[in-house]
Amino acid sequence: MAELLSLREAVADLVGDGDSVALEGFTHLIPFAAGHEIIRQGRRDLTLIRMTPDLVYDQLIGAGCARKLIFSWGGNPGVGSLRRLRDAVENDWPVPLEIEEHSHAGMANRYAAGASNLPFAVLRGYVGTELMERSSETIATIACPFTGEKLTAVAALRPDVGIVHAQRADREGNVQLWGIVGVQKEIVLASARSLVTVEEIVDELEPQPGAIVIPTWAVTAVAEAPHGAHPSDAHGYYDRDNAFYQRWDEISADRETFTDWIAENVIAGDVLR
Repeated sequence: MAELLSLREAVADLVGDGDSVALEGFTHLIPFAAGHEIIRQGRRDLTLIRMTPDLVYDQLIGAGCARKLIFSWGGNPGVGSLRRLRDAVENDWPVPLEIEEHSHAGMANRYAAGASNLPFAVLRGYVGTELMERSSETIATIACPFTGEKLTAVAALRPDVGIVHAQRADREGNVQLWGIVGVQKEIVLASARSLVTVEEIVDELEPQPGAIVIPTWAVTAVAEAPHGAHPSDAHGYYDRDNAFYQRWDEISADRETFTDWIAENVIAGDVLR
């Protein structure tokens, strides 16, 4: 059964140095508040996992929280590169960053395998790419036992901690989210521990078109975090802050400017601006 905690308590209890941590949310419901709390608590040597690392991972990497990134695509959507990610890979700043790259379909299948408690997933993919060689510890070619067809196997992802953001939870810890649904439920089921931040905790979950419910028995902790996905959007609550995504390119371009921004807007606990 999920425990209702403050965000500070939840991160302190669930995320430790050296953990593998996946913060997921596709287009909207990206768990920025949780990522910022990880930075504030000074976590180090994390293996960060995400299908599409964007600004929150740029911030975590630039703040020195990560030693490795497992991903399928990384960038500032609609703007350009993640400058702190590039600096870590190219110049080892603030610390060296190991990368393990997969296809988007490969990452989705790895999460699904972990959620299903299977050792690996099978797909048609990766053929003809350098990823087969560069990420060979988690990608392999296998033969179908029924047809002999050559297929690709990818190792299951089972993070130590899975973190997602949603619109609502009730006081029993059942979570409701709607809009674009990515791999949030798979993350929760695949992870050893899970944290869901929500816009609000309510007495009763009202039906919403297309909504899914993650049951309390699958969640370790729920933390109320209003505007916890900003600057991404939360469907039904607030829009995407496109202007901030554009400003981030300038903020992150310079190490000193980035460091000052983190100190003022994350470490001090202020809102993004």
